[in-house]
Amino acid sequence: MFKYNDIGLVWTGHAGFKITYENLKIYIDPYKLSKKHENVSDADIVLITHNHFDHLSIGDLKNIVNETTVIVSAQECLSQLKSLNVKESIGIDPRNNMKVNELKVETVPAYNVDKEFHPKDDKKIGFIIELGNDRLYHIGDSDMIPEMKDTKSTIALVPVSGTYVMTAEEASKAINELINPKIAIPMHYGTIVGNKEDAIRFSELVTVCKTEILESE
Repeated sequence: MFKYNDIGLVWTGHAGFKITYENLKIYIDPYKLSKKHENVSDADIVLITHNHFDHLSIGDLKNIVNETTVIVSAQECLSQLKSLNVKESIGIDPRNNMKVNELKVETVPAYNVDKEFHPKDDKKIGFIIELGNDRLYHIGDSDMIPEMKDTKSTIALVPVSGTYVMTAEEASKAINELINPKIAIPMHYGTIVGNKEDAIRFSELVTVCKTEILESE
């Protein structure tokens, strides 16, 4: 687990994370969770960036949700979430915000600019979570886009694999020129496309902040 102030952060693999803050457990895009997450049913909040199978995985969600879990997702995910026994599933558009269990959640557009996997019109999203004085930005499946500017992020979770999202070079440019967080953590590699070399390359190219390459847990 990576610790920053009062935030605990576990990379669960691919674009998935488990965040602990105060008494809350928050998951983002759980996919191919390890055995230690099997039937834990401990999620207070789940955030889902879009409806692709490696971000919206019903099998993985069933291992972590319970009757009090609130899921917040891109609107396109709602029909698939109906089968889950949770307190509520809420659809949200880009450039929006809401409070969930007293936690402020904002959405940022996430889309491709030179490929067709994540069209802007689909309204796929990235999330910013306010955790005390810190802001954690999960970029989602996105290229470098102008909406990243002024996100005022403390921690940025950044896709680096290329093919469907930014390459390591593009991701480092987004961090250096637009996002400028205190810590940048590479993701979206090691499962479907990309590998640790992409994360290392990204880390070498980032100049404005510290980077952390996490091991999946």
